[in-house]
Amino acid sequence: MELRQVGWHDPTAGLADGSTDVAFVWLPLPDDHRFRWVVMVSEPRRVALPVHHRLAARDTIAFADLIDEPFLALPESAGPLREHWLALDARDGHPPHIGAVIDNPDETYEALVDGRGICLLAEGNAPLLTRGGVVIRPVTGISPAHLALAWRAEDTRTLVRGYARAATLVNTTPPHP
Repeated sequence: MELRQVGWHDPTAGLADGSTDVAFVWLPLPDDHRFRWVVMVSEPRRVALPVHHRLAARDTIAFADLIDEPFLALPESAGPLREHWLALDARDGHPPHIGAVIDNPDETYEALVDGRGICLLAEGNAPLLTRGGVVIRPVTGISPAHLALAWRAEDTRTLVRGYARAATLVNTTPPHP
């Protein structure tokens, strides 16, 4: 087994091009019919803001109060995952204003402290961005994030299916068909 990190430009973490056999990915996946997955955890989405942002002092922030803010966005190649982290489903057709495009946690942190925008993130990823100069706040009015163990639908190798079975055993959510 070899662990590696893939930039956010590839939301399938190497599954689509075959460079990865099994991956932890955030849903939704592009071309989801090509993959199977087991949701491992669902977490509330939070917002990361520069400490000097006008909303940073609030304990909780309604998504409606963020709708006109510049957002840090995943690359366009991330497809539906980019849309998820921009919360397009909660915007009632109001297009996001993109302050910068980010491909990893370090770029995200730098863009936040530079004031180029704000971003949504899963609750469990908050420690990646709380290095100083950034605050994380709960957001109301948006759906949670889902982290899944995923594999290619046509992959029937014993080791791949073994990972899938093990993930299913420790989780109560049934695998995606």
